[in-house]
Amino acid sequence: PGLPAETRRAALDAWARGLEHGFENPDEMQAAITEIRGRYRIPNELLLAIINGCRADIDPRRFATWDDLDAYIWKVSCAVGLISVRIFGCRSEGAAPFAEALGRALQLTNIARDVGEDWENGRRLYLPLELLEKHGLSEGEFPVASSDPRFQRVMGELADRAGAAFAEADRLFPGSDRRPLAPARIMGAIYHSLLRRMRGDRFRVFEKRYRVPTPAKALILIRHSLAARLP
Repeated sequence: PGLPAETRRAALDAWARGLEHGFENPDEMQAAITEIRGRYRIPNELLLAIINGCRADIDPRRFATWDDLDAYIWKVSCAVGLISVRIFGCRSEGAAPFAEALGRALQLTNIARDVGEDWENGRRLYLPLELLEKHGLSEGEFPVASSDPRFQRVMGELADRAGAAFAEADRLFPGSDRRPLAPARIMGAIYHSLLRRMRGDRFRVFEKRYRVPTPAKALILIRHSLAARLP
């Protein structure tokens, strides 16, 4: 953020080349990533997917369909989750599908929370255009009043998708990996709480930035930390 777009593209291109062909004179960060990749046997494709997701964020873009958005989400969130379960030391085959479902839920919640902020930051819009059209909205009407019934329907459907992804993650959660996955469960619970708060407040995302209060986060942390230690 703050750097010219061409500078950011060049930096990402350099990372991609280094990951594919090796860094000639790696700096501290590049050396650390290379070491972690080898230690945890992280597929290069996952790291390159994240880089491609970052490339997509350099310039404002639009997502015509849910499928287009889901492809972006896989790069910027699901791939991160798939790397994380390797670093956490998960052993269950169910850890990967759990990570993908949770990554999707987290990113959809992020998109809902940041609609107003993203629009102010270079007119970025992550809501699928087919979703806006379905409920009678167009990009040209943004920023729209949060109370607009059409916007409420758009955000309600987005929240439904996020909620379904949280439910899928819960269904796929591998109990045998409950200890290494405790951080992921904590993050998921915090974001799910955030989603419920936005829905309960009728998605006033153009007027405020939603947060989960620290005491509520602390309770979530305690609850899931204790659950992870149960036999």
